[in-house]
Amino acid sequence: MAVEITSKIVGYRIKQQEPAVPVPELQDENPLTVRIPSRPEGTLEAVSEKISYVGAEGRKKVYLLVSFMPVEGVIGGKRVVIERPVEFFFPSGQLSSEHQWITATMRSLSLAARGGYVTQAVADLRKVAWDKGLVRCGMNRWNKPMFHDSEVAAIAWSIQQILYRRGFLDREGNQVPVEQLVERYAHRMTHGHAWQPEEEEATDAPVERGAAEPIGEKAQTGKKSEGSGPATVGNCPECRGELIMMDGCPTCYAGCGWSKCG
Repeated sequence: MAVEITSKIVGYRIKQQEPAVPVPELQDENPLTVRIPSRPEGTLEAVSEKISYVGAEGRKKVYLLVSFMPVEGVIGGKRVVIERPVEFFFPSGQLSSEHQWITATMRSLSLAARGGYVTQAVADLRKVAWDKGLVRCGMNRWNKPMFHDSEVAAIAWSIQQILYRRGFLDREGNQVPVEQLVERYAHRMTHGHAWQPEEEEATDAPVERGAAEPIGEKAQTGKKSEGSGPATVGNCPECRGELIMMDGCPTCYAGCGWSKCG
């Protein structure tokens, strides 16, 4: 813009550039522990899985739904995004008894997920035991059946499997470091599909094709191992399933419930 000078010039001064306003440094905020007040509105990505297990009341099949959402945070002054589970849902009407406790447990898990401590909560559920005997659910990495101390423990193991295959937990059920979660979410955004366990663990022991690598290899299996796990003692005369010793009596856990002691 031109300025008309109407008086005599007696001096001049060069205008100094104003100092740049410093940009405040972002404070670190771990996206794993960011509290999510409530389930966000709208649609969330979810994994629906059918869980099959065999307990004292025979074989049961139930469905479980786990929802995920991206969560922002700050690591080393840089904004990052990871994916976290935020909701666990167990559709009603699947079990005739104690459904209120199952619903309460799923609500508590959802609160733990939004509070940032779902890994510990699921691990604690795996320690729940009952007096109705072992529950058979899932296969280990050697394609042998796994046994759990209760139905709750079996469902918790199945939840860990979902979170492992999604890349949120490692194969032992431990929390994956946030730096790896950032990389896995970026991989998902770049390649259009979720991170797969075999992409990072190709050098480990092979797994049967079509079966996910299970969590908790130290859990009980159908063969007697060092210090834990029931031993198989033959095959069931009714269904040819494996027999295990239970209360001093060979008992079938393959589905028919046959027992030598009646």
